[in-house]
Amino acid sequence: MPVDLSDVPVDELLKEVSRRLECTKKPEKRLVLIGPPGCGKGTQAPRIKYENCLCHLATGDMLRAAVAAQTPLGLEAKKAMESGALVSDEIVIGLIEEAIKAPDCSRGFILDGFPRTVVQAQKLDEMLSKQGQSIDKVLNFVVPDSVLVDRVTGRLVHPASGRSYHEKFAPPKKPGVDDFTGEPLIRRKDDNADTLKNRLAAFHAQTTPVIQYYAAKVATLKADKPQAEVAKQINSALA
Repeated sequence: MPVDLSDVPVDELLKEVSRRLECTKKPEKRLVLIGPPGCGKGTQAPRIKYENCLCHLATGDMLRAAVAAQTPLGLEAKKAMESGALVSDEIVIGLIEEAIKAPDCSRGFILDGFPRTVVQAQKLDEMLSKQGQSIDKVLNFVVPDSVLVDRVTGRLVHPASGRSYHEKFAPPKKPGVDDFTGEPLIRRKDDNADTLKNRLAAFHAQTTPVIQYYAAKVATLKADKPQAEVAKQINSALA
């Protein structure tokens, strides 16, 4: 379907064309981001995506979009959720398999929120192997639990883009609104200390084996450092 670009300034169009041409020269990368709530993945992912010309696959968002669009996999997921069952690994893998065929995933992808278990990692590897692909790097965002409590309780999110801010550490230019769109920011319901402590316990128990599974591909990041320093660590890991 044609898109009307008549209102887009010419210099912005040229800049985007130039960026896309540069993207064709970038090496392919298939990344997994692992880290507890508040570790900074949400802050770093858009930058990694833009600088490496990757698509960002957040499985939770993909499930909600598939259900809303009533795709075959979305209908299967909806049926599972309405019955109170967990959405199967096969459905999630199927969504990822469909997504990575899109043009914006041609240089690779960032997987955020999946895999969470070794079984999921094995199924993901099996699916990618059939495509002649594999995970290239796993970025492990490590932050002490005590620091995470401070981070999460002040977190604000722009739902449409996934951009995240923090009331203390990375505030928006104007309180309560996104820097780029001016749209309101939200605070997630589960961004509180009690919920976080339970989530952290579950996270460590569940994902430690995944990190061990990917051991040869893991880059451990000291993610409690300032954003610019974490970005440098990521650039070094992906070089």
